[in-house]
Amino acid sequence: MTDARRLVLFVTLAAALASGCGPKKAKSAPTPSSEALVVLLPDAKSGTTGKAQASNSAGAANLTAARESTLVLTSQKPGAVTVLSEDEINRIFGAALSALPPAPRHFTLYFRFESDELTDESRALVPEILSTVKQHAVPEVVVVGHTDTMGRSKKNVELGMKRAATVRDLLIGAGLDRKLIEVTSHGERDLLIPTPNETPEPRNRRVEISVR
Repeated sequence: MTDARRLVLFVTLAAALASGCGPKKAKSAPTPSSEALVVLLPDAKSGTTGKAQASNSAGAANLTAARESTLVLTSQKPGAVTVLSEDEINRIFGAALSALPPAPRHFTLYFRFESDELTDESRALVPEILSTVKQHAVPEVVVVGHTDTMGRSKKNVELGMKRAATVRDLLIGAGLDRKLIEVTSHGERDLLIPTPNETPEPRNRRVEISVR
């Protein structure tokens, strides 16, 4: 299931989570009588809602639009689908939603030809990367170096590592803890733009950073 984000919230006793495809979040607000309120919310980053289904042994209810909800009891078919207001969402789930960690962020930095020197535009992204890291209580930063297909494959692995190390050192110099950063190289094995061998392609000369 690609890019689907799943989450269970324990509001009072236990939580129920609907399953489905597409970027989505299904929240559950149970009551002491073994009821579970299942709500479909858009993905916080993309705004895409996707679909979800709440089911038990007695039946199922399909949720296909933002803020659609159904009440699920232990031994009864899920209730009719209704749409909650933004105020109701905030009242029921506000505290839990505010406690969620930020969604993972991905950045791509580009390099000059046959160099481990960043372009000016990519260097300017460093403050935004650092700001993103600070939004995570326990951040993980993965830095992966890439090259185009010019030159030998082994040398490109080395160049990719040099590029990743350059970005790592730049982040450390800007205040990021070295222990938070994982560095690796894919060389020319993971091209952003597929090309034949010995083809210069600026968009393949890059470092990809994941912050989660």
